[in-house]
Parts: sequence; structure tokens; C-alpha cells
Amino acid sequence: MGMTEQDLSPESLIQGLTTLLDVETLDTDLYRGARKPGGRGRVFGGQVIAQALMAASKSTDVDRVPHSLHAYFMRPGNEDFPVVYRVVRDYDGGSFSTRRVIAQQQGVPILNMAASFHKMEPGLSHQDTMPDMPDPDSLPSETAWRQQTLHLVPEKFHSFFLTPRPIEFRSLDPAAWLRSDKLPPQQNSWFRAVAPLGDDPQLHRAVLAYASDMQLLGTCARPHGLSWMRGELMTASLDHAVWIHDDFRADDWLLYCTDSPWAGRGRGMNRGKIFSRDGRLVASVAQEGLIRVMKGRKEG
Repeated sequence: MGMTEQDLSPESLIQGLTTLLDVETLDTDLYRGARKPGGRGRVFGGQVIAQALMAASKSTDVDRVPHSLHAYFMRPGNEDFPVVYRVVRDYDGGSFSTRRVIAQQQGVPILNMAASFHKMEPGLSHQDTMPDMPDPDSLPSETAWRQQTLHLVPEKFHSFFLTPRPIEFRSLDPAAWLRSDKLPPQQNSWFRAVAPLGDDPQLHRAVLAYASDMQLLGTCARPHGLSWMRGELMTASLDHAVWIHDDFRADDWLLYCTDSPWAGRGRGMNRGKIFSRDGRLVASVAQEGLIRVMKGRKEG
């Protein structure tokens, strides 16, 4: 049955996202992540990270929130199957808990993740300053710019490109990655969930982990004017790390500032800072990704 307009409302999109991320308990420290409805091909890496984080959170006291995770992608996930998560309780101390998570499909690991949880406490404080950016409400909506730039997208990707998403991004030049311009290896984008998420801080952190795998890998392709959508690049996340510094709401605007200090040897390094709308640095991100030029193309 095809999706109706009601199915694509912001509230329905967020209900679908929260259902996707809220893993099912199969046994002690064993969980199952649902398949994305309508998903095809490779599972989005941010989905596996977020589900793994939710599985680890379910094995940890509620007064401890995740402050860091380090994940390695080993194999691409397959949308035809759910993902099973096994949690190992490595340590529970007075202030910190650490967990290891193995994500697998059909008995084969696709991701390993280590996560640390902290009982929040006061401490010394300093942070980087948030860069100047126009207010997100002054920028075009994601739906609007996607419709206006559809002519830049190969026809076979039109349906995917126009599909409404539970996370909206807004930036100064959102279509830059569709063109062949050679640009500095950095970009700033606002993002938020398209409808309220409720008040569970674990869910907000999982949604941030989910969204942190968006926009990031493309940063190291910006100086070269090439795109996977035009068949010029093969890209894939190799690892992913997130440090969550402070509380935030993922259904309020967050500014994602990414840069790529290096690319070479078929890999690209990407970093990110995530600021709340009031200027607090709430998370930091790092990722190395595969970035191979396809045969017949020359790197510029």
C-alpha cells in the first residue's frame, strides 16, 4: 500500500523515527532493531549507530547518559533484515558505565561500538565559539530547495531526493554538493527533528547520533567537485565517533559545523561541532570515510 499524505506529516515521520530507534528487547542485553519501512539496499549508518546507542542505554541506569561513542563499520547493513544488538556490560563505577555493542545481521557482525555513560556533575567549563550563521528561520526549507534543484539530480534519484525526511537540514547553499564547484572543505548547516520528540534525553541523544552521520562524509568531497550521485565517487563511512558534552533538544535547531583537514589514500577525514541555538557546544563528531574516485574520472 502506498504512503498517504497523513503518513508523510511531520508527526508521522517522527513517530516512524522514534519507533525505528526504540530497539526491542529479546533477552537480557540482546535487542533487535526494526527495519526502516520502505528501505532498500544498504542500511543508513546513522540508524545502526543510534539503535546501538539505544540498546546500550537500555542496559544502563537511567541517571547516566551517554557522553561518548566510538563505532567501526565492518560490513554494509542490508535493509532486507533487522539488526540484532548484543550488549556487553564492561564496567559500572561510581560515576561512569561503559558498554560494548555488537550489531549483526544473519549472525555476521556489521558494526562494533564502545559507549561510555556518565552521571552528570558540575565542573570547569570552556568551549569554542559558535560561528555566525543566519537564523534558520530565514533560510529556505529543505522541501523548498529540493524541489527547486531537482533538475540537478539524475532522474533515477528523483523519488529518493523528494522523499520527506524526519530530520530537516538548512544551510546557506544546500545544493552545493549537487554541482561540480570546487569549494573549501567545510560547511555549516542547521538541523532539527521535524516534530516534537518528547522529553526522554536518551532519545534526543540517539537522534543526534543518527543525524550526525548526515552531511559529514560529503565534507571531504567538497574541494574536488565530485559527487556519488553522478557516479563519480564511491563513498562509505569507516568509523564514527561522537562526544556529547551537554544537554540539548534534537527537536530544536542545532548548528552542525563540519570540516575536513585531510583526504588521501582512498580515505577522507571529517570533523564536526554541534551547537545549540543559544551558542552552547553540545557535541563533537569525527569520522573517517572511504572516498574513491570511480574509474573513468580524474580527481581535480
